[in-house]
Amino acid sequence: MTVLSTLLTPPPTRNRPPLPSTGRAGRNLPAALGVAAVLIGVVLACLLVDKVLFVLLVVVAVCGALWELAGAFARKDIRLPLAPLWIGTVGVAVSAWTIGAEAAFGAYIATAGACVLWCFLDQAEAETGTALEAGDHDGVPRTAAHDEVRRSRSVAASAAVFAATYLPLLAGFGVLLVSQDHGVGKVLTLIALPAANDTGGWLAGITFGRHPMAPSVSPKKSWEGFAGSLLAAVGAGCLCLWLLGAPVWAGGVLGAVVVVVSTLGDLGESLLKRDLGLKDMGTLLPGHGGIMDRLDSILVTAPVVYLASLLLG
Repeated sequence: MTVLSTLLTPPPTRNRPPLPSTGRAGRNLPAALGVAAVLIGVVLACLLVDKVLFVLLVVVAVCGALWELAGAFARKDIRLPLAPLWIGTVGVAVSAWTIGAEAAFGAYIATAGACVLWCFLDQAEAETGTALEAGDHDGVPRTAAHDEVRRSRSVAASAAVFAATYLPLLAGFGVLLVSQDHGVGKVLTLIALPAANDTGGWLAGITFGRHPMAPSVSPKKSWEGFAGSLLAAVGAGCLCLWLLGAPVWAGGVLGAVVVVVSTLGDLGESLLKRDLGLKDMGTLLPGHGGIMDRLDSILVTAPVVYLASLLLG
């Protein structure tokens, strides 16, 4: 197997034992804090040195997350077309940075279409020279194998469109933010709000958590944690928008909306991981999981913060 084929067809993700947890944290807190500090430092360095570096960082992170997602889907024999997804990630980011939202959305549509076409052509190539190729023609009867092939095409295409939407498209909103006036401050707001949501929810959850929010999907999420997320994110939103010169009350509204959107996004990813039989999408970031596990709240928050930036100027 060549290096290229290994990159384009990652092996199925395996559950690995997590680092030993410390106290009531439920995770290895020193490792989690250390990794968080490094990530924050890298993001700040990119934003302060040259915003183009931040765009490059977004592309690298999204491509890594797509590779993780492909490995996760491989557990269910679903092959994500990484080649068009990676090319599309570059296209969406470059379009958002150089032209704007309309071009970025056009690049996303082209990426999704290319992924669907790739899935069907890839499966058709696999059938070439086999009895499946003939289908109902030339006297070859339709069998359950034909139906299974067609189902696998549809599932792979649907998974590819989901991947293109969840990663390149949503990440494109972050690039659109950094390209605006006061873009650095807006991107820091994008990062601060999910961080406050996660930290406030985690602290309130481990301290006061008694009433599960969705035990069948994410057993550790509680209504007390949700309240902690709300308090922390509203406070962070007010502070961030005050620093940006926007109305403080708008920061409170933005923080509350971010909590709702982030919670729904977290529950959605938890449901996906449960269906795939995974605890984390990856193991690259000790104490956090994979790149996908770190990006989930930021990705779903990005269009909310971008819309707020358009409304507030």
